[in-house]
Amino acid sequence: MAATASPGAGGMDAKARTSPKSVKFLFGGLAGMGATVFVQPLDLVKNRMQLSGEGAKTREYKTSFHALTSILRAEGLRGIYTGLSAGLLRQATYTTTRLGIYTVLFERLTGADGTPPGFLLKAVIGMTAGATGAFVGTPAEVALIRMTADGRLPADQRRGYKNVFNALIRIVREEGVLTLWRGCIPTMARAVVVNAAQLASYSQSKQFLLDSGYFSDNILCHFCASMISGLVTTAASMPVDIVKTRIQNMRMIDGKPEYKNGLDVLVKVVRYEGFFSLWKGFTPYYARLGPHTVLTFIFLEQMNKAYKRLFLSG
Repeated sequence: MAATASPGAGGMDAKARTSPKSVKFLFGGLAGMGATVFVQPLDLVKNRMQLSGEGAKTREYKTSFHALTSILRAEGLRGIYTGLSAGLLRQATYTTTRLGIYTVLFERLTGADGTPPGFLLKAVIGMTAGATGAFVGTPAEVALIRMTADGRLPADQRRGYKNVFNALIRIVREEGVLTLWRGCIPTMARAVVVNAAQLASYSQSKQFLLDSGYFSDNILCHFCASMISGLVTTAASMPVDIVKTRIQNMRMIDGKPEYKNGLDVLVKVVRYEGFFSLWKGFTPYYARLGPHTVLTFIFLEQMNKAYKRLFLSG
């Protein structure tokens, strides 16, 4: 009896010694914030590229590299980190909410016998969590777009937000609280497209590589499948992303908004700037995906190890 009870007790103890959900969500948000510190310059370049040539004006930047060097020359090293506080708040709100919603839905839809949800249900959970996180993160996204866009404007037209909290307070005071959720529909649509494209393209890419006979199911295969998936995801989500960026940065002209809705943005971009302008900022957007994901997981692993060592060991 004692011998039988002992493993059970040990199993219960082992099961109990895991980090609580709140800590997992916190670490997820912090890991995303840590990665953002490194990729913020790519976000800034992407946003500037998407706004370049707006309203049939001459393009300010020919390439992503030209944009980066121009920003460094005009605004200095600090200039490429403009909007970092907003980028950090976006991760804190979006990532934490997305992880929380995903975990809750995943557990609710797991069978009584412990059977996890199927592929399609996982996809729906991922898209729902992504869209909800995007809605919660939209105010930080609006602040980020405006702060990163500011440096390209003449001094008398700049908004001059000091940090993300100053931006949020001023937006509410000057334009009303609903402006914080301007562009929330394309922001949520982008999250759904990204989640759907990543899920579908990753599994298909991995299967294609395995079927080719040149790859086995190892880290090299996973890396290559991730890069292909990132390419597909970037291509699929960029038109929605440029809509989001233009709407969140727009001003009122004679009491009227520059764009009526997302479709109006798409029509004007294609008409005045060309069809392929929908993919402006492709290179920094794609270049950001890989490092941000890798760094997020590295930070997450290190925080989990530190937590186990400090609070769960012994």
